[in-house]
Amino acid sequence: MKLNQIVLKDILRRKRRVLYAALGVVIGTMTVVGVLTIAYAGENRIYGQIEKYGANLTIIPDINSIDTKLGNLSLGTLTVGENYISEANLPKIRDIADGEIRKALDINDNLPIATIAPRLYVNAPVRGITVIISGVLPEDELAIKNWWQMSAGKYIAADNEAIVGAMTAQVLKLKVGDEIPLNGSTKLVIAGILDETGSSDDYQVVVPLITLQKAFGKEGLISSIDIRALCNACPVEIIATALNQNIPGIKAIAVKQIANSEMDLVTKVNRLMISLAGITLIIGVFGVVNTMMSSVHERTRDIGIMRAVGASRRQIMQVFMLEALVIGVIGGVLGYFTGTLLAYGIGPVIFEGVSIRALPQFIPLSLGIAVAVAAVATVYPAIHATRIKIAEAFRSL
Repeated sequence: MKLNQIVLKDILRRKRRVLYAALGVVIGTMTVVGVLTIAYAGENRIYGQIEKYGANLTIIPDINSIDTKLGNLSLGTLTVGENYISEANLPKIRDIADGEIRKALDINDNLPIATIAPRLYVNAPVRGITVIISGVLPEDELAIKNWWQMSAGKYIAADNEAIVGAMTAQVLKLKVGDEIPLNGSTKLVIAGILDETGSSDDYQVVVPLITLQKAFGKEGLISSIDIRALCNACPVEIIATALNQNIPGIKAIAVKQIANSEMDLVTKVNRLMISLAGITLIIGVFGVVNTMMSSVHERTRDIGIMRAVGASRRQIMQVFMLEALVIGVIGGVLGYFTGTLLAYGIGPVIFEGVSIRALPQFIPLSLGIAVAVAAVATVYPAIHATRIKIAEAFRSL
């Protein structure tokens, strides 16, 4: 009888014990696959949001908060800096952004490269409810937010037109063609209603920048600036540094830096969960060792008979390692599927709104981990089995 037939016969005879041994491996691989699936989905969600955001850089006023104290008595927080950015800085910002891109990519022409979209925010009442009015340069804003779609009407085409976010239109019961006042004097016509985006755009009224500036006496002022460099190789961190060093009163932030901050949190969560998975795998190893040792004691007679008919220690070792292989494959397959189910269950709890999907590329990893765990756990019981003497085996009869 061949070794693989002996192993198959023993497994079929002791199905329950084999499943118990595989269970420890399943739990370990399940945890690893679940963690990696959740981590993959979380990273994709973060990078997908950044890609959808459109801008590579965002510029805001350089405002600092200082805690004022009298001895140990806190007197509150003091804000230092302007709440707005001067529109006069836009040409300087373009020169620096385009200059760094030309330098990095060795571009010689003087045509504009980056898309620069300034924005002014004002809180104002519309139909008795205070909403955020966002003043934009329509063409540049649409170039930054190229995912915008209109659910009704059309995009801004004149200075007296506005578009409204999906939630704002729903709450204020606005429709295309309605008129809304702007600071009691200017009348705006609703040209279109945005499709729901899942962002703050859903709660805003978007109007031309110059119209909002004139209506509220904020000529030459903007609240923030988005810059889209339109290339993956553009040196956004270098651009941000150059802007911060050369233009006072602003703070330029590379969107990648925001992503890295979020990814740091994801990495810490992943490390914690991988540590738990590692502990689970170690527990699984001891479970397999215990099961295989019990198997060795139960099969002392069988091992003795094998030795008596000429089986070598190496062949006995192979029997146990083949059994470990079977346990590993069972544990790996079940671990992959249960790990994926685990990710579906707890993924949305860890990362709100994350979309979990099965990842077939983790099947080889799951099998590899499971087989390795089962093999490592079987080494000691297999060595112990090879040391059983024929006389001892026959005394157990």
